[in-house]
Amino acid sequence: MPGSKASAAARKTVTKAPSKKAAASKARASTAPSSTAKNAKAPVSKPSGGKVAVGKKVPAFSSLITGGGSWKASEAAGKNVVLYFYPRDNTPGCTTEGEAFRDLAAQFNKANTMILGVSTDSIASHEKFKAKYRFPFELLSDEEQALCQLFDVIKEKSLYGRKFMGVERSTFLIDASGVLRQEWRKVKVPGHAEAVLAAARAL
Repeated sequence: MPGSKASAAARKTVTKAPSKKAAASKARASTAPSSTAKNAKAPVSKPSGGKVAVGKKVPAFSSLITGGGSWKASEAAGKNVVLYFYPRDNTPGCTTEGEAFRDLAAQFNKANTMILGVSTDSIASHEKFKAKYRFPFELLSDEEQALCQLFDVIKEKSLYGRKFMGVERSTFLIDASGVLRQEWRKVKVPGHAEAVLAAARAL
């Protein structure tokens, strides 16, 4: 019947309209950023207090350490700390520097000073490096560059004309109360460990 066909057509029109709106809402929801996505991009937490400065207390920090677990700066209470940053495990300059600190380790100990090497290498790499060259001190792994940022040692470098960001060889001497007493940047390896030892003895 003509009336029935018209009525059916009207019902179809009514049911189609909401489904289009629902589809549009669904499309908008799918393109909107979710709270989960935002959380996934949250920055890695870093030590508070900004960059370090000579004469000021170094902000509290912790890092993975060879031998297992995490090391906190508070564990050095009562001792001076030499924190030396180097570019990479098993490279010539970094090996020579590590050996120099190794050979003077007993004298640093007599000066109430502990040595800690830091690079962005993994703990697995550090363990092999430490064992190979018989370092009597521990190495901190800073893969996320939290310590590197705190001590401001990530700089633009150049190799064979290629520019990149990397660790600038640097050393920091922190006294027994946690105050940064001296820093060496753009370190040249020859004679460096000896200079740091002299400074540690003078504290």
